Amino acid sequence: MATTRLLLTFAIYRLIVTVGLTVEPTELLRLGVGGQLSVDPADMETASLDFGMMSRTEPLAVFHPASAEDIARLIRAAYGSARGFTVSARGHGHSINGQAQAAKGVVIEMSGSRGRQLGLGKPALPRVSEEESYVDVWGGELWIDVLRATLEHGLAPKSWTDYLYLSVGGTLSNAGISGQAFNHGPQISNVYELDVVTGKGELLTCSEKQNSALFHAVLGGLGQFGIITRARIPLERSPQRVRWIRALYSNFSAFTKDQEFLISLHAHPAAQKFDYVEGFVIVDDGLINNWRSSFFSPRNPVKITSFNANGGVLYCLEVTKNYDDSSAARIDQEIEALLEKLDFIPTSVFTTDLPYVDFLDRVHKNELKLRSKGLWDVPHPWLNLFVPKSSIADFDNGVFKGILGNKTSGPILIYPMNRDKWDQRTSVVTPDEDVFYLVAFLRSALDNGDETQKLEYLTQQNRRILKFCEDAGIRMKQYLPHHTAQQDWVDHFGDKWERFHHKKLEFDPRRILATGQRIFNPSFTTQLASTW
Repeated sequence: MATTRLLLTFAIYRLIVTVGLTVEPTELLRLGVGGQLSVDPADMETASLDFGMMSRTEPLAVFHPASAEDIARLIRAAYGSARGFTVSARGHGHSINGQAQAAKGVVIEMSGSRGRQLGLGKPALPRVSEEESYVDVWGGELWIDVLRATLEHGLAPKSWTDYLYLSVGGTLSNAGISGQAFNHGPQISNVYELDVVTGKGELLTCSEKQNSALFHAVLGGLGQFGIITRARIPLERSPQRVRWIRALYSNFSAFTKDQEFLISLHAHPAAQKFDYVEGFVIVDDGLINNWRSSFFSPRNPVKITSFNANGGVLYCLEVTKNYDDSSAARIDQEIEALLEKLDFIPTSVFTTDLPYVDFLDRVHKNELKLRSKGLWDVPHPWLNLFVPKSSIADFDNGVFKGILGNKTSGPILIYPMNRDKWDQRTSVVTPDEDVFYLVAFLRSALDNGDETQKLEYLTQQNRRILKFCEDAGIRMKQYLPHHTAQQDWVDHFGDKWERFHHKKLEFDPRRILATGQRIFNPSFTTQLASTW
């Protein structure tokens, strides 16, 4: 106890000396009654890095909250101090470019301390209402734990991300997408209510009807307007099993035509559509047998040349159909009725059947495989783009069949979504077309002697892709965006920028929140800009 108190006092002293904190030290010491400030080396190191592993920024301290009010007290201290300090919320640390880091500030550890003594437990466990079909969850709760809690009641959220070890607040601050988005919209379209701590330290409940301006600003708001401490998520009856199907295409036009047809069925009865539509691009034999391609047995590896790939590229359609005991007898007939309308390579259909939870948690199992090989904690120069439907063929020719050559260093996802499933009142931006594609380059940089897998090579290739889009007039938008100049952010938000900027002034006037996004400089100093 004495050691913890000493570390806490040192953390506060560090804030006082570094940023001129003028609140009484006893006010911050009171934070230690519930949540705790920490300068423990392990906490500091964790908060300095993220999944991208391409930047390192050490905060002044790490805060482990025991309640939403703890977070409000901390932000009020930052907001009221003479020179101020920045505050960033960190969930599972899955950002790529340091978005959750806090130079000269405090990182709030939202997703627990992994069994360490500081911040033991969670401020609140998921609370399911079976009668009204929703779940209330802490903002730092991981989606995998939300799933586990709701399945106990035979319920589950409607919209997911491919990887479930992400925090609720983190995905709702971006969008949260997967193959269900064509049907249910992104996760930000599936929220009833939020509790949010603003940049002024106000703890507010918001929804469509209450504090609606804050509600829509926070959803997809990149953490700029407040920290999500609670979310109310709608639920549906959970299916029991999933039929998971993949089929290959050598013709890009046929591939996209079929994907677009499948997402056009979103308003049809459940029996007449798939529940999940995604796809990926295969530019070399290694990728087709990689960690996401679990269908293709290593004993019988699939060769691109065996399918006469056009330009050395194959495209894989990935779809699922959910079912339970009541619909099991019809599932084969329903799937066949859909597949017979598609134009994939006839000999290329791969099918498996598994429990619903296993399908949703599929990426984590592959994460464990990569960790066992030392291939997870490496730099991840990911690039995620929303590409308008009208430009996707040009993108294919210029990037998949051009810039990439026949080498990549990780999965390349591609699938379309319906824009009318996205609430334009939120802060997220998408291309201005009815249908747009996610194209996600999920690469890992390896120092294995192969120049094409080195971080510098992959980072430069990302720049070439962005430059190609600019030169070709492809009006894409970055998803999980990363820009370093405010004019680039102005261009990114387009006609939403004025509203975005106005809401920043309203809800975080000192610009202390989520400075790792590099959208706004804190009002109390310009020194941080020199580090960007």
